Amino acid sequence: MKIWVDADGCPVVKITIEEAKKHSVPLVVVKNHAVRIEDDYAKIVTVDVTRDAADYYIVNHMEKGDLVITQDNGLSAMALAKDGKILNQNGRWITNDNIELILESRHISQKERMKKKKSYTKFKKREKTKDDNFRRELVSFIENI
Repeated sequence: MKIWVDADGCPVVKITIEEAKKHSVPLVVVKNHAVRIEDDYAKIVTVDVTRDAADYYIVNHMEKGDLVITQDNGLSAMALAKDGKILNQNGRWITNDNIELILESRHISQKERMKKKKSYTKFKKREKTKDDNFRRELVSFIENI
């Protein structure tokens, strides 16, 4: 089992590296050229900056049972189709039982944004509780493999 991190815009890369290293779990961090990440433990793969390049790299190289860390619901759906385990940046498990609802909600939100023709660019400051939830779920998964 490997952990794959979709590092483009992922706020939990450092936490994932810390825990993978602590538990000696193989880890691959996939990023585009615009993201700077260096680490002696993780294997860092750099892909081009085209849309979804990191997603396709992960899906094409992951194996059944691998854990994918991503906030991208499209990647989550593709990884589920390959029998991967998916954990988002907030510690929420994406499964075959909830992916349809997640994708439908994303579609509805996109349609609403297009109707209002607004750009939503302000991000709220990340709450520490989200990092704590993520770490707890990641460690629990690792300790139970």
